[in-house]
Amino acid sequence: MIELYTAGTPNGYKISIALEEMGLPYEYHALDLMAADQKKPEYLAINPNGRIPAIVDKDNDDFAVFESGAILIYLAEKTGKFLPTDPKKKSQVLQWLMFQMGGVGPMMGQANVFYRYFPEKIPAAIERYQNEGRRLFEVMNSQLANNRYLAGDEYTIADISTWPWVRIHEWSGVDISGLEHLQRWVDELAERPACQKGILVPPPSNLSDEEKAKQISKMVTK
Repeated sequence: MIELYTAGTPNGYKISIALEEMGLPYEYHALDLMAADQKKPEYLAINPNGRIPAIVDKDNDDFAVFESGAILIYLAEKTGKFLPTDPKKKSQVLQWLMFQMGGVGPMMGQANVFYRYFPEKIPAAIERYQNEGRRLFEVMNSQLANNRYLAGDEYTIADISTWPWVRIHEWSGVDISGLEHLQRWVDELAERPACQKGILVPPPSNLSDEEKAKQISKMVTK
């Protein structure tokens, strides 16, 4: 049994999607980020960085794993799914996983902050992160022009890691018009049952986009 500590964010959805795809039994604990559940001592004992997601593998001596990319690798190796064993193919998957972890996630996260949440609108900051998000999407579009998935013809943890971020490009204010291969990939993954289930863990709140942005703005400006 996997215990998943998560919240309704792209990083959290990566792991719920992976668990659904891999068919692993799991229970989730929804952390209230606004109430700073992620900073409580009992959670910091699992994830000292005080962020989501994290997992505890009850079948492996309550082994805790934090950082979404590390969790994906752990689960893929545990199940033998979505991460090739061939060294070259495995490297390709890990390259695109790191591309998401070091590029797509951070850039879109900052775009979200300055475009949606930060109380003061700073055009230069908004433009910088939206432009970088678009550049990264263009890199992906080129890769997907000749490959069904990010690391080739097989669906892997690289796709699982990246799709939850790309699917919210409108929220980040990043335009993907003209990126037909990226759009094809986004739409294809959206049809996967595990992706559909994973983005409902935890269930979405009833807050409007405006109310949600106001709540998050309070958190990011503390």
